[in-house]
Order: sequence, then C-alpha cells, then structure tokens
Amino acid sequence: MADNAQLSEEFGEIKRMISDKLNDDRIREKAFDQLYEELRQYKEDFLFQAEKPLLLDLLLFYDSLNWFQESLVKQEMSPDVIADSFQFLIDEFLEVLYRRDVTPFEPETTFDRKVHKAVKVEPTTDKELDYKISKVLKRGFERSDKILRAEEVVIHRHKK
Repeated sequence: MADNAQLSEEFGEIKRMISDKLNDDRIREKAFDQLYEELRQYKEDFLFQAEKPLLLDLLLFYDSLNWFQESLVKQEMSPDVIADSFQFLIDEFLEVLYRRDVTPFEPETTFDRKVHKAVKVEPTTDKELDYKISKVLKRGFERSDKILRAEEVVIHRHKK
C-alpha cells in the first residue's frame, strides 16, 4: 500500500509539474504574441514615418497638377504660357526627387552599357558616330551613385 501511496503522490507531483509547464507555456505564448503585435505596430509606424516626407512632397506636387489643370480649363493660355507652366511642373517634380537624393544622369554623348540601355539603333556610314547617342528616350536616374533607372537611348552604329 505504501508503494501505491508513494506512486499516487509522485503521480500527483508529475501532474502539477505538467500543469505548471502548460501554464508557463501559455504565459510565454501570450507574451510572444504581445511582443509580435508591438513589433508589427512599430514596423508600420516606422514605415509611415519614413514615407511621410515623400508622401507630403507628392501631395504638394498633386496640388500643383490640379492648379495647372484648373488654369487650363479656366482661361485660354498661349502655347508659351502652357509650355512655361508645364516646365514649372517638371522642375517641381525634379525638386521632389532631389530632396530624396535622386538625380538625373549627366548628359552623355557616347553609349555606356553601365548607365545606358540601347532600345533602338540607327545605322550610319560615319565611323565617328559609332556608339554615339542619337537621342535620349527616357532619362536615367541615380541615387547615391546607384542606378535607379538606366537611360534609354537610341544609338548610332557604323555600317560598312
């Protein structure tokens, strides 16, 4: 009988240990869930705060686009005024990019595979024009010496 009582006592102790372990696991799981939720909220807030200056700049540009549209609708504008206003919008947009350290490539005359993407080739008989840029179709941009977008160009190729 003493063995049964001892076994019963040991069994009860094992049950308490398992119960305590399960309770600890539930508490730990709850703590991890809370921690993950806090990390998710921190990440969302961090991303919002990081994007906010850019988004505000884009909203200002949006306001300028609306102003331009309203100006076109309200009054007849000469082509020169329209061209000047449109250039203002382009300059304002470039300013938004500059504030983010994004700059357009400096104009180049010779094709460079590192920064240019030839999308069209114009044959030429002039050897001096071989691999020279004929036209820029899309301007290239970089940030901190890293290419964001290669410049899309038309190049001359010498044909005999």
